Amino acid sequence: MEGIVKLVILAVFGVLIECGRCQESTDASSAGVYMVTLKEAPSAFKTTHSFGFPASTSGGANTLENPSYRNVTKKGHHFRSRIARVHDSLLRRVLKGEKYLKLYSYHYLINGFAVLVTPKQAQKLSGRKEVANVVPDFSVRTATTHTPQFLGLPQGAWLQEGGYETAGEGVVIGLVDTGIDPTHISFADSLSENSYPVPERFTGVCEVTRDFPSGSCNRKLVGARHFAASAITRGIFNASQDYASPFDGDGHGTHTASIAAGNHGIPVVVAGHHFGNASGMAPRSHIAVYKALYKSFGGFAADVVAAIDQAAQDGVDVISLSITPNRRPPGIATFFNPIDMALFSAFKTGIFVVQAAGNTGPSPKSVSSFSPWIFTVGAAAHDRKYSNSIFLGSNITVTGVGLAPGTDDSYTLVSATDALNDSETPNDEYVNECQDSTSLNQTIVEGNLLICSYSIKFVLGQSTINNAIQTARNLSAAGIVFTMDPFIIGFQLNPVPMSLPGIIIPSANDSKILLQYYNSLLERDPVSKRIIKSGAFACIAGGVEANFSNSAPKIMYYSARGPDPEDNFLQDAEILKPNLAAPGNFIWAAWSSGGTESVEFLGEDFAMMSGTSMAAPHIAGLAALIKQKYPYFSPSAIGSALSTTASLHDKDGGPIMAQRAYANPDLNQSPATPFDMGSGFVNATAALDPGLILDLGYEDYMSFLCGINGSEPVVLNYTGTNCGPAKVNGADLNLPSITIAHLNRTRTIQRTVTNVGGNESYSVGWSAPYGVSMKVTPTHFFIANSEKQVLNVFLNSTMNSSVASFGRIGLFGDKSHAVNIHLSVIVKIAYNMTSSS
Repeated sequence: MEGIVKLVILAVFGVLIECGRCQESTDASSAGVYMVTLKEAPSAFKTTHSFGFPASTSGGANTLENPSYRNVTKKGHHFRSRIARVHDSLLRRVLKGEKYLKLYSYHYLINGFAVLVTPKQAQKLSGRKEVANVVPDFSVRTATTHTPQFLGLPQGAWLQEGGYETAGEGVVIGLVDTGIDPTHISFADSLSENSYPVPERFTGVCEVTRDFPSGSCNRKLVGARHFAASAITRGIFNASQDYASPFDGDGHGTHTASIAAGNHGIPVVVAGHHFGNASGMAPRSHIAVYKALYKSFGGFAADVVAAIDQAAQDGVDVISLSITPNRRPPGIATFFNPIDMALFSAFKTGIFVVQAAGNTGPSPKSVSSFSPWIFTVGAAAHDRKYSNSIFLGSNITVTGVGLAPGTDDSYTLVSATDALNDSETPNDEYVNECQDSTSLNQTIVEGNLLICSYSIKFVLGQSTINNAIQTARNLSAAGIVFTMDPFIIGFQLNPVPMSLPGIIIPSANDSKILLQYYNSLLERDPVSKRIIKSGAFACIAGGVEANFSNSAPKIMYYSARGPDPEDNFLQDAEILKPNLAAPGNFIWAAWSSGGTESVEFLGEDFAMMSGTSMAAPHIAGLAALIKQKYPYFSPSAIGSALSTTASLHDKDGGPIMAQRAYANPDLNQSPATPFDMGSGFVNATAALDPGLILDLGYEDYMSFLCGINGSEPVVLNYTGTNCGPAKVNGADLNLPSITIAHLNRTRTIQRTVTNVGGNESYSVGWSAPYGVSMKVTPTHFFIANSEKQVLNVFLNSTMNSSVASFGRIGLFGDKSHAVNIHLSVIVKIAYNMTSSS
């Protein structure tokens, strides 16, 4: 089908779109993809949705029989076909006789369409009174065996709700990613004797193609589609790698889906080693996949918006996006971009939306998920590590990485450079990397530890660990040792599986120590300079067994940081980003049989990956557990439960640390701030019993968007609604945090808490940000189940400063509930100072 569409495009425009490149030309005669929004409301807005809390029942429990928080009906499908005809009619009228190609009709969350037109045609469309907005398409990119234990799920959150066999039952998680491998056992529906019904409200379908045959979906994997029209129009879709189907040709989507909701107790066997049993956060939840990202090029907003629109229409409860835009959105505020506004509509329909913060840290304002209705997740290390070491004959121990077995004894070291066949050139870098066994002399290597160079080619994927291991096997080496090329500066190497004894020394300095020891004991022929004897020997300890550290969690150097940039000028938004941190480093999870993102895991069923991409689905799965327990919770209530209960300490009871540099990150760290970790590190068990929540809805966010200077016409364009008189700043939203970009002398902030537990008395405490005095009233209150309490926060700047400082409000209940509201103040202006700063 993709070939047919591509031929149509070429015929329509009479031009060749070059394969392998993303064409974003500004030439007035060139065609491009544009997303067009109309002023008429989408179908999701045709009905009123209520997310109120139910009245309390005896015993203080919150219950809601047969919750109907979203209803997808046949009427909606009729609306879809009608609105598509409206789109077609508009295009025919405006572009009468001209060439164009409509790619999508959006109707559920956004009333609009994606179309391939020239800039001149786009201008014609933008001049029509029915049209609200015309935006050029833009590119996007992708951003566990042990983490359930680290998060305390088996003895905590799962146990409270009946164990892993019911954890997340009845909740559908929609993942917008690179697809899924439906054959993976993590997504089978036959592993439990208990029935596994698909929620009736979910109306998604399973797309059937040659790569995704009939029967690929089941009661676990309940829906799967792919979206690639924008990519195909650019001529960059590679059918041999990208698959015009929901099948995952990358690996990323399979990995994230299993983190969120993979089956429980699946053995993780990689390179012949067993690394434990895997489980998703909500192993009983259903998975629906909306593939909009691809191996060879990433993805485009037009396809992502189509995926989000379909997921919402199908009836998912949670949307997880481990993707971020490639650049900060233009315009008056970062919030006004097609993806964030589609997710704003998803929020209105009751969907909890999770997004990766991005891997562009540790610099400030590097976060790539901007809007307050999106729950943004940063990445932290958990307590499990895989370390390896090599003991040199000089009594020096050098540490390294490598998921490899150790040697049973000490063996002689021999470098690939010194094991060349007579015909080879000694300075051949390719030979040093051990990529071809025919270049090396087996007599010299056999029974010894082969030393290879880990160069920039490994980082770029031009050379591989697997090739080097095969070389060592072909030459009957006892093991393999990789030394780091000194030209690779600051590169952080993930553990790599090896099927024979081996180690990678990631430090150039440590590599130098090993090579100096090796070279000091070499005997060479004085004429040929060939090696006669190597006197250096070593023993590899092995890195298959995990080690555990109490200095966890820790915010990773790559995890994107706040404060939230409001616009391209990097003004500070009064919104806390990221919202929370979750495990994202060295995460074992399912891997696609066609997965190629990490070449070292080719052909494996599981892979170890790192990034905020891995952190986001942890939260998506935990949100499913909350949705299961509290089906009436709004998306804001779920976010509040996660945020206010988050942990602020590592396993030793000290502050959570944040890495501050890409190079030597553990030597450059300091206590994490809310701009590093949001409200803290997720506490899964506490989030299921938050005591109090801070709630807000669609109209609150409308008032916030309308409060942005010059935003009224943009709000009208995106939402089809005029701004009313109510306008609020970000700090005045009833969020579970307070962020003030500019404290000019004094300010009063209010927060309203709602009791979702039993009757309880609370005391209030606080710590003020540096340079700010504060007071909170009341200091004590009693609150009954389902009742609300207003908190008044009085802030006074005591100094002139442009350095951010942080504080916290704590609400402590007499039934052990603890609620934390973090406070961030950036610019402070005191009474006795001028406003010159």
